[in-house]
Amino acid sequence: MNKTLSPAAAALVAAVALLGACASPSKVTQATPTSAMDTGTPAGGAGAGAGAAAGGTPQSSVSTVDLANRADGSNALNAALAQRIVYFDFDSFAIKDEYKPVLDGHARVLSRENAKRLVIEGHTDERGGREYNLALGQKRAESVLRSLALLGVQDKQLEAVSFGEERPAATGADESTWAKNRRAELKDR
Repeated sequence: MNKTLSPAAAALVAAVALLGACASPSKVTQATPTSAMDTGTPAGGAGAGAGAAAGGTPQSSVSTVDLANRADGSNALNAALAQRIVYFDFDSFAIKDEYKPVLDGHARVLSRENAKRLVIEGHTDERGGREYNLALGQKRAESVLRSLALLGVQDKQLEAVSFGEERPAATGADESTWAKNRRAELKDR
């Protein structure tokens, strides 16, 4: 599918990208700056954090942050990629805020690896007619697809399909079971 983004959609993509950049899970701490006279460079300039001065004292206590290997051992991107299911509310195909980091993580990988393909499978609970559930499952899959496309993933990398109520994740007739079945699954192709 070849689509051209409207100016409103392009603005939305830019806003999502900006918000995604602002939503870093890293904590930044303020270091006590050293005097610019100590290093001969402006504070925070090329000499800051470059090691010790001639007298052996550190120039700055600022350290780099490696998001791939954080001190606590967690990796936000891998955690997002490990989650491959987006759950929905009853009779809804709106993506909840709690799943946006998951989609952002998958979008980053797909944007970086153009050969990678993803199938998005839409599912529903057993309530509703067969045709209605197939349509709702398709809307859920396409909602995830559109979100990934807005985050920069190429259309040729994505496919949306619906299974409606035909492939339940859980069996039963209560809300907790139905909630597990209202989902979109992201699967590598």
